[in-house]
Amino acid sequence: MKGLTVAVFVWTLISPSSGSKAWPPHTVCRNGNLEVLYQSCDPLQDFGFSVDQCSKHLKSNLNIRFGMILREDIKELFLDIALFTKGSSILNFSYPICEEDLPKFSFCGRRKGEQIYYAGPVNNPGFEILPGEYQVLLELYNGDRSTVACANATVISS
Repeated sequence: MKGLTVAVFVWTLISPSSGSKAWPPHTVCRNGNLEVLYQSCDPLQDFGFSVDQCSKHLKSNLNIRFGMILREDIKELFLDIALFTKGSSILNFSYPICEEDLPKFSFCGRRKGEQIYYAGPVNNPGFEILPGEYQVLLELYNGDRSTVACANATVISS
C-alpha cells in the first residue's frame, strides 16, 4: 500500500498538469456594486493582498494587507500601475516605495528569501470608482528592474 501511495505521489509531481499554469484569481473584495479580483502574473510566485474597504467611494487612507516571500533583494522598490478600460490606457503611474536613502516602510532593505508583510494604511487620493470594467496592471520591481511581484487586476463597478 505504501508503494502505491508513493507511486501516485511521484506521478502527480512529474505528470504534466491538465489546464493552465497560471495562478488562480483571488477576490480582493465583493459587494453589491463592486468586485475586485487579481491574479499574479509572475509564473513562479503568488502573493496575498486584501483591503479593509470594499466601496465605490475609495477613501484617501485605505487599509491594506500584503504578504509574500521575496525572490529579489529590495534595497529599492518601485510600483508601476497601468489602468485600462475597453482596451485604452487611461492612467499610468509610478511610485517609489523604497529608496536607498529614504525607506518609507519597515520592509525596505529586506533580502531575497525573507518574508515581507505589510498591514496598514496607504495614502491615495480619495475618489469614486465610476461604473465600468477596468483592467489594472501592477508591477513591483527593484532597483535592478527585476520583478518582485506583478498582478493583473480586474475592477467591475456597477
